[in-house]
Amino acid sequence: MNTGALLQALQHQVQQLAQAIADAPASGVMPPRFDHQLFNQRDSRLSHYLTEVEKNLQQLKQEVDKNRLEQVAFLAERIVAQITALQRELATLNLRKSNTTAVKTNSDIYQTLAQHQDYERRLQEMLRDKESQLILQTTLTAQQQIQKELAALEGRLMRCRQALKRIEKQIERRESGL
Repeated sequence: MNTGALLQALQHQVQQLAQAIADAPASGVMPPRFDHQLFNQRDSRLSHYLTEVEKNLQQLKQEVDKNRLEQVAFLAERIVAQITALQRELATLNLRKSNTTAVKTNSDIYQTLAQHQDYERRLQEMLRDKESQLILQTTLTAQQQIQKELAALEGRLMRCRQALKRIEKQIERRESGL
């Protein structure tokens, strides 16, 4: 195969890659996704990596015109490696997205757990405060009012603890793989 045909094949692969990137969801990649020696830039958008491949292809064409065989071989090898890396990234984009969602869901449930534990702590503090107020009250009506408030707080605390148990069971099920 001659150099012109190889250049044309590379150009065709870059065009296919450009279409695949254009069709891909507009989500970014994590910056350390590619080898530092493979791409010069550190960006989160695949389109910017494609631009680097296209620039390298233009440079390859110039080197072919100048008949610099070592540069041609180096650039051709680099472009093929870049195309392969981007194709691999595109192929695993949906998988990475679902893994990120699973991690986010797990962190969400732990955040919910922490939030409910904070609710429980605050409700316990409110109960202690109301109990202290009850002891200090001298009139029957004031004592009855505080007892109603205590009963309401105890109900809220009971529901909060039930929610905590449900969340903890949910975490146990996820961690055991059920």
